[in-house]
Amino acid sequence: MGLIKEFKEFAFKGNVVDLAVAVIIGGAFGTIVSSLVDDVITPLLLTPALQAANAENLDQLMWGAVKYGSFLSAVIKFLIIAFILFLIIKGVKSFEKKETPPPPAGPSSTDQLLMEIRDALKK
Repeated sequence: MGLIKEFKEFAFKGNVVDLAVAVIIGGAFGTIVSSLVDDVITPLLLTPALQAANAENLDQLMWGAVKYGSFLSAVIKFLIIAFILFLIIKGVKSFEKKETPPPPAGPSSTDQLLMEIRDALKK
């Protein structure tokens, strides 16, 4: 029974649940970025380059026997995802509360007494 209890504590720990949600959202976001590259960027921006290479879509680009179109599409998707994650992380860090260091502590009562004695001796 102890093994089941340990697994339950592990599986429902906050970090594991947060990670699972992040993976699911990341998968959905990957689909959105794929659609953006395949359905928006490729037709609008890469159509002249594809026509010059006699290809209808990005996956048909070849150099000899090497199909570099799929690789190029993957690189574009990666760059978009990396840039958006950079913006998200930068935004989250700007919302984090910036801790100000506490003011320096004043002298202790013993130090204060010694300073008063020193000042009295100077007079």
